[in-house]
Amino acid sequence: PENTGEAAEPSEPAVPPPPAPAAPAAAPRDDTGAGTILLVEDEEAVRAFASRALASRGYTVLEAGSGVEALEVMAEHGGTVDLVVSDVVMPEMNGPTLLGELRKTNPGIKVIFVSGYAEEAFKNDLPEGQAFAFLPKPFSLKQLIEAVKEQAKS
Repeated sequence: PENTGEAAEPSEPAVPPPPAPAAPAAAPRDDTGAGTILLVEDEEAVRAFASRALASRGYTVLEAGSGVEALEVMAEHGGTVDLVVSDVVMPEMNGPTLLGELRKTNPGIKVIFVSGYAEEAFKNDLPEGQAFAFLPKPFSLKQLIEAVKEQAKS
């Protein structure tokens, strides 16, 4: 057989196929919410991250950089706040003290404490018999949204 001079087809550069959309294993979780959250965090970067995350899911977010500031915000908006997400360790007034102050005027207010410390490290500072949720730092966006959603249901 003679070589007809035809070159083999040039090989195409390998291009990966576009990723297929991930099929949800179950019905996608509805992580949107409604309501007003008071976010109390003295670290501005953490507060900004959490605030944007919650606002993007439909929550109204009020921010405070300290426990003292949180009480001022509550004095202005107290009737509309559904949930307080507060750091535990803050200058001026820590989370457990803030909880005690908040419950004087809002006995049923729901609270999620966030902390880089173990819950046991500050449990003794908490008023006896007070209900609250705990979210350890660092937390992901998903963990924050799930914790807020869980408290909103309870």
